[in-house]
Amino acid sequence: MKKICLLAAAVSVFAMNAQAADWSMGNAYFKPYVGADYVYSHTKQGGLASDAKRDYNSWMVNMGTDIGEYTSIEAFFQQAPERKAHNAGDEIKSEFYAYGLDLYGRMPIMCSDFNALASVGIANYNTKYKFNGTSDDKQRIGYRAGVGMSYDMTENVSFRVMGRYSYVGMKNLDNLMEVTAGIRYTF
Repeated sequence: MKKICLLAAAVSVFAMNAQAADWSMGNAYFKPYVGADYVYSHTKQGGLASDAKRDYNSWMVNMGTDIGEYTSIEAFFQQAPERKAHNAGDEIKSEFYAYGLDLYGRMPIMCSDFNALASVGIANYNTKYKFNGTSDDKQRIGYRAGVGMSYDMTENVSFRVMGRYSYVGMKNLDNLMEVTAGIRYTF
């Protein structure tokens, strides 16, 4: 009999949780979202990459969730296409991709749909350089910080612009300064 009562209590707890459609858990709540961004990156490069292109136009996809009223956490993937440069008749090819995690803080601006944003994060950067038949493919963890603005167009759709500095610290890729612009959809 005790097992049946315990099982009934467990089932009723799970049933009540299944009815909670607002994703709330005590004082915390979750509002998942997905997004896509255009990214302009300006890199500081050295070593083999010193003559490679420094500007990249890339794309980024991300997904995250609000973990508080003014805080969210976001995972991202960024891909920069291959760039070609010529130096004394030699061709240098370069590209990179990155993936990581950012923590965002948000502050509403007065009574408008605008928000001031700040972010800190960590990312794994993978760079590839090809020069005179040699190639260099390296990866390293980098640190990121950014500031920006967002505008809530509707309850579910927002537009975001960020400026970001990323320190990677590799010989070929020391740091990146980036500007991103994109759309978010919140479920």
